[in-house]
Amino acid sequence: MNGLSGVPGVDFTVTDVRPEFTQELEITPLAGPPDATVRVPGSKSVTNRALIIAALADGVSRIRNPLFADDSYWLMDALVRLGIDVVADGGHSEVQVKGRSGEIVASDVDLFVGNAGTVARFLPPVLALGRGPYTVDGVPRMRERPVADLVDAMRQLGASVGYAGEEGRFPLTIGGGGIPGGEARVSGNKSSQFVSGLLLASPHATRRVTLLAEGRKEWPYVGITVALMRDFGVGVETSGGCFAVAPSVYRARDYEVEPDASGASYFMAAAAVTRGRVKIPALGSASTQGDLRFAGVLRDMGCRVEITQDHVEVQGPDRLRGVEVDMNAFSDTMITLSAIAPFATGPTTIKNIAHTRLQETDRLSAVATELSRLGIKTQTTPSSIHIIPNPVRPAAIETYGDHRMAMAFAVTGLVAPGVRIRDPGCVTKTFPGYFGLLESLR
Repeated sequence: MNGLSGVPGVDFTVTDVRPEFTQELEITPLAGPPDATVRVPGSKSVTNRALIIAALADGVSRIRNPLFADDSYWLMDALVRLGIDVVADGGHSEVQVKGRSGEIVASDVDLFVGNAGTVARFLPPVLALGRGPYTVDGVPRMRERPVADLVDAMRQLGASVGYAGEEGRFPLTIGGGGIPGGEARVSGNKSSQFVSGLLLASPHATRRVTLLAEGRKEWPYVGITVALMRDFGVGVETSGGCFAVAPSVYRARDYEVEPDASGASYFMAAAAVTRGRVKIPALGSASTQGDLRFAGVLRDMGCRVEITQDHVEVQGPDRLRGVEVDMNAFSDTMITLSAIAPFATGPTTIKNIAHTRLQETDRLSAVATELSRLGIKTQTTPSSIHIIPNPVRPAAIETYGDHRMAMAFAVTGLVAPGVRIRDPGCVTKTFPGYFGLLESLR
């Protein structure tokens, strides 16, 4: 696992829980419906936002129940290289961050972020607060992922940022010198992370920042950002797609990260497709994570779903119904739904997900290809997929280095024999202990 070992100033005591996988892992179907309580690790989305905010805050923050996985390690590594004191303690499930009130101490730093989209999009506005220069780069796939909308918005706010290579692509160069502020239009068609990244750094701009976010009807991930900013003492004015932040300072605090709703979706789906019952504690109706809407999709498919203040529970039906659903606002669970759609009594159509073609892989094409490998017919458009149920045949599933492909299609293997997951180790991006937890359903 990529980690912080060897980075000066970090007490890195996290045990590496990544299994010693072979190139392929066969999933054994469950002998019967599970009846389980599953504790899912902390949310990646919340963890990385909390780490950024803590690094900009005034004083020491303790982030409890953070996600310890590749994406959060890339961010912690970057913060350390920027002069932020970070102590990660896996034994106590805690990260301690000593913020410097928006000051970025180090300059002339090259940062590598792997394939962590949140890190790649959150860091550039933060780096603009420093003295510079900085570069941000990642794996080859990161160089294919969009970033121009973020750069354009940063320039509108007066930040010094450019491209080290191809126009519109990583790597980026950030000159530093601060963010003057003002008003910027930012498109969220390709990723809402651009809006979140700008918001996270905006309290430390010279003057008020107003973002006019365009391209989406709903902004659930930006809602997570706004909620965390408020939790750390910064006011955010919101009105539709308009977000405004006055100059202010984050207050350090202790913060508990709730379980990851995207990670929970696989266990909810497991209950749905096996006629079992799975309860996820500490994830409930107060959650700001849009991916919890996946539970509502399962309800529409015939599951009994209970969401209280402190848990979500799913009981699978005798037979799932097919659904038609717009998943634009919670598309990280699109693959989860696709992986169980073959077991429904009728077709499933997932709409408005064109942006998933620009993520860790072209997810729409990848899902269609792997369902075909399993003997399932699909029809795709640039922004949708229609899945026609059919008996699942044995196959080895290509994951394209995408953690969500591996985790979702492993759920298919809980019902259909002969499903094998290639490169299962890619789950360490967000959920290192996933396959062990999946086995606990037995």
